[in-house]
Amino acid sequence: MKLLMHTCCAPCSVMCVQALRGEGVEPAAYWYNPNIHPFTEYRARRDCLREYAKLIGIELIEEDDYGLRPFVRAVAEDIEGRCAHCYEARMEQAAQYAAGHGYSHFTTTLFYSPYQKHELLKETAQRAAQKHGVRLLYRDFRPKFREGQQQARALGLYMQKYCGCVFSEEDRYTKANR
Repeated sequence: MKLLMHTCCAPCSVMCVQALRGEGVEPAAYWYNPNIHPFTEYRARRDCLREYAKLIGIELIEEDDYGLRPFVRAVAEDIEGRCAHCYEARMEQAAQYAAGHGYSHFTTTLFYSPYQKHELLKETAQRAAQKHGVRLLYRDFRPKFREGQQQARALGLYMQKYCGCVFSEEDRYTKANR
């Protein structure tokens, strides 16, 4: 199996990589996250992933696309439904890249986070896999979330405080003020 792992950030990849390597699977990390805003957050997550990839010896493929304007245009009419667009854009891109570069399977570190809309993400990734002729390697990494967060902190990885888009950052502050 040749696996491309869409990677949202270093902390979320810790347990995913460990679990996959434990199964004898060596993933290639794939950075494509035009949903992450503002640019300073995007850069912090990308740069931390670069350093982490070097530390653990994993191949990192980057599609370095800070996509603020296209993302905002795409979700402006349905900000509450933005996650569907976000998942679709990233899973489509990952599946397409996997198919075009000889990968038999793809997965995503987003399956690690208990904060994601897991079933929507899974359905979206399955559709992208079918469309592009690759297989989705589905794993529910969520049971290892706390352990992975502890390991990420112990490694000194940059720990983000919200999902990624500017609207999720707004939600973070709005909920904190309630």
